[in-house]
Amino acid sequence: MAAALVRVGFKVWDVTMQDLLSGKVDLAQFRGIVFPGGFSYADVLGSAKGWAGSILFNKTVKEQFDRFYARSDTFSLGVCNGCQLMAMIGWVGELSADNTPNIVLKHNVSERFECRWSTIRIEKSPAIMLKDMHQSVFGVWSAHGEGQFTFKNSSVYDDLVKNHCVCLRFTDDEGNPTETYPMNPNGSIAGTAGICSKGGRHLAMMPHPERCDQSYLWPYMPPSWQHFQKSPWEKMFRNAYEWCCS
Repeated sequence: MAAALVRVGFKVWDVTMQDLLSGKVDLAQFRGIVFPGGFSYADVLGSAKGWAGSILFNKTVKEQFDRFYARSDTFSLGVCNGCQLMAMIGWVGELSADNTPNIVLKHNVSERFECRWSTIRIEKSPAIMLKDMHQSVFGVWSAHGEGQFTFKNSSVYDDLVKNHCVCLRFTDDEGNPTETYPMNPNGSIAGTAGICSKGGRHLAMMPHPERCDQSYLWPYMPPSWQHFQKSPWEKMFRNAYEWCCS
């Protein structure tokens, strides 16, 4: 993830939760936060619950995150475990008064950890990182055991669709959103694979664009694409950099 960001021009700091909890680092100095994949706190309580708890139930850290989210010059990206976290802390979707999220990532319908090359479609959305990429259909790595988007009620999903916040969907071989396994590795409704905030600055996605931001990392690419030296996923990171510079 750090390499993908450095390639497009970002200066990257590796910040741990302990750095924030100890006061060693303050989020005020950053323009972007990326929550990468990986099993935070071993996921012993479920997808990203331990990670989210260390934010929501520490007053100082929670205030830092709230201030960062409220700024108009910041963006965030959550991938896989980071996607689960962003739902848990309400950076996509919302939290109730008791910190209960209205979007939760649950176990894959297959009840297995799914690591595979999947196909996604980028939908029209306000997501700044997906600017000029809508209607694109191409491959991406996915690797997760709890990637099924579930919603507190149907109106939550309907509201996301209405506001064009469902920005990524797993597709079948024809490029159509699907719930069919294994094209959809987790069973999310209508192939939901990524959600952004209404303003577009915050993006949470289950697939791993950083694992295929260079063309040599693709296990398959259409023959007509093989002369390209760049992966289309690099544009996502470049969009974020250009947004920060604008």
